[in-house]
Amino acid sequence: MLTNETIMNNVTWEEDITQQIPRLRRYARALTKNSTSADDLVQDCLERAWSKRDTWIEGNNLRAWLFTIMHNCFINGIRKQKRHDDYVNQISIPTLSHENNKQHIMHDLQTCLNQLKPESREVILLAGLENLSYKEISQITGAPIGTVMSRLSRGREELRRLMTEPNKPKLVSVK
Repeated sequence: MLTNETIMNNVTWEEDITQQIPRLRRYARALTKNSTSADDLVQDCLERAWSKRDTWIEGNNLRAWLFTIMHNCFINGIRKQKRHDDYVNQISIPTLSHENNKQHIMHDLQTCLNQLKPESREVILLAGLENLSYKEISQITGAPIGTVMSRLSRGREELRRLMTEPNKPKLVSVK
């Protein structure tokens, strides 16, 4: 139940947070060396602070608490980017003699991904690009884990087929 004291504490807390935003921006720019990334980091920090506001103890250093949150958001972002980069570096693309050929293969991959059923494409991208577990994909899509595994298996097989035989016409049976 909301009381007048709770409402007043939230208003004061919001004002205190608002006063810290310039400092947060300055720290974020120092961390990211990019104003757009810094704004995103500040946004992530403020969202996390808002969702965890009940863990902050009044009288503690709000600025230090916010900077800790921002630092953790920044480190988490670096870890996520590193996992993404590691995954991308593991993708085996045939050695090509010309940069245009590489772009052509990536275009073909995108074209083939676009030909998949939406539910297969979604699961492939969540597993392959975002490196999520079956359980996480299941929670995101609302599909049971077994269904996620089936969609991923069928989607990968279809993607392999499309990538190896992109120009082969599909035969459609008409009754």
